[in-house]
Amino acid sequence: MAESKEYLKHENEIGNVNISEDVIASIAAVSATEVEGVTGLTSGINFSEIFGGKKASSKGVKVQLGEDQVTVDLFLSIRYGEVIPTIAAQIQDKVMSAVESMTGLTVSAVNVHVAGVSFEKEKPTDSAKDE
Repeated sequence: MAESKEYLKHENEIGNVNISEDVIASIAAVSATEVEGVTGLTSGINFSEIFGGKKASSKGVKVQLGEDQVTVDLFLSIRYGEVIPTIAAQIQDKVMSAVESMTGLTVSAVNVHVAGVSFEKEKPTDSAKDE
C-alpha cells in the first residue's frame, strides 16, 4: 500500500518546517464557515475512502498536497435562499487567501461541493409568547 504524505516539508538554512494536512484542513474549514450563508461542513461521500484510499483530513474538507501547492475540496451546507454561485465564490476567495497567507503554499484550486441546504426554524415573536 502506498504511503500517504501527511506533512508538507519546507527546508531552509535554519531547519525544517513541517505543515500537517490537518492544519491546512482546519484553516480551510474555519475560513469557509466564516462566510455568511454557510451553515456548516458536511461529510461528503468520497469513494476513494470507501475503497481503501486516503481518508479526508477533516470532516467536510479534503486536502491534496503537491510539491508547493495544494488543492482543497469543501463539502458544506448553505442556508436556504442564498445564491449558491455567489456564496461559493466568496468561499473560494476566503479559503485561498487564508491558506496561502498562513502557509506560504500556492492554492491551485478550491472546489466547493454544496452537499445540503439548511432551513432555519422561525423564531417565535414576542406577540406569540403573550398568547
